[in-house]
Amino acid sequence: MSLRPRVVIVGGGFGGLAAAQALADEPVEVLLVDRNNFHLFQPLLYQVATGGLSPANISMPLRTILKKQRNARVLMAEVTDLNLQDRQVEFADGRHADFDYLIAATGASSFFFKNPEWELVAPGLKTVEDARRIRFEVLSAFEKAEAHGHPLAPGALTMVVVGGGPTGVEMAGAIAELARLTMRGEFRSIHSEEARILLIENGPRVLGSFDPASSAHALASLRQIGVEVRLETMVREVHSGRVVLELGGVQEDVPCAVVVWAAGVRASRLAQVLAEKAGLGMDRGGRVPVMPDGSLPGFPEVFAVGDMTSLIPEGATRPLPGLAPVAQQLARHVAGVIGRRVRGEASPPAFAYIDRGNMATIGRASAVAETYGMKLSGFLAWLAWLFIHLVLLIGFQNRLLVLLQWAINFLTFNRAARLINATATQTPQAPQTTQPGVPVHG
Repeated sequence: MSLRPRVVIVGGGFGGLAAAQALADEPVEVLLVDRNNFHLFQPLLYQVATGGLSPANISMPLRTILKKQRNARVLMAEVTDLNLQDRQVEFADGRHADFDYLIAATGASSFFFKNPEWELVAPGLKTVEDARRIRFEVLSAFEKAEAHGHPLAPGALTMVVVGGGPTGVEMAGAIAELARLTMRGEFRSIHSEEARILLIENGPRVLGSFDPASSAHALASLRQIGVEVRLETMVREVHSGRVVLELGGVQEDVPCAVVVWAAGVRASRLAQVLAEKAGLGMDRGGRVPVMPDGSLPGFPEVFAVGDMTSLIPEGATRPLPGLAPVAQQLARHVAGVIGRRVRGEASPPAFAYIDRGNMATIGRASAVAETYGMKLSGFLAWLAWLFIHLVLLIGFQNRLLVLLQWAINFLTFNRAARLINATATQTPQAPQTTQPGVPVHG
């Protein structure tokens, strides 16, 4: 057994993977734990949900990524509890792993504002399973309408996307293009371009974190491709086959075939476990407060990064946003802190986030981008969006496949991954074994 300090990283997303890779040259042993065996590029999940890409295009096995990193080991397991005093991570199958340093990076999940039952009929977009479920429901709606023929039932081709942030905007735009361009002329009893796509936003504009000019461009682009945008509108009820909206105190019952939830996120369940074990409170989003170096107050050997953390930089009044670049930069900083401690060196300065901007795609050859003081929109912003996402994708094969698929989609208007999988709405349960107290050795 190695006598080098062990760093256990929980979560193989942007933050966890960045931390593991940043520790490659440090005198430590790294154990990366995730309930999946792959890293998922979440920003492109909406394209899986609308048939533009397949899940394999935006995923990469964690073992493949870390294959050449000799101090790293990957363990596929679900973490259910933490023992911070004894420095142990406990797994669902009864095993545990000891740590000298812990980095929690389990991200966030969709949040339904005290209405968890809405998730049964309004999937979010955080996992491959979510994307497959949305694809199943969207494509099935057209198939059911084709089978029924005219006259259609009210809302038979109405798709509602709740939330006007980047995910909601990209999702609504992709569904509109799917209906109006890709599937146009493929049916005999219906006209797919007559589908009604509603984007519901409670605030006064879409892309509220962007500059007003970028938001206005996004709104105009959405409406140009046929998306009906409802601003300052609240969702009061979500049911199978209908939603209840409210604008100015007046409620409207909207029949619909599909509801996609992109209105809010909450830190993962492990954030609550971490806060309880450390005796800390959480913010409204369920996030754990961390020190300027990413560690938990009172537990200098325990760190948290990404969407599950609340870090307010010095001089700021709001915590850093839950974005992949924030998670990656903080993860690399935490890796540096651990490396310096192991080597007996002084801690680095407090973490400082470098904001390189925001971008969102609206549809075919249309996007908005804000970076380094520049504000781009339209085709140029779309090219920048394509380039950045290709660069950030992990693996040459994935980059090449995605680039080729995008080129084919653009030239032919087609989305090849439009498969309706009857098991898309089912979540298989992995068999559980019972091995109480069995340690995981590295």
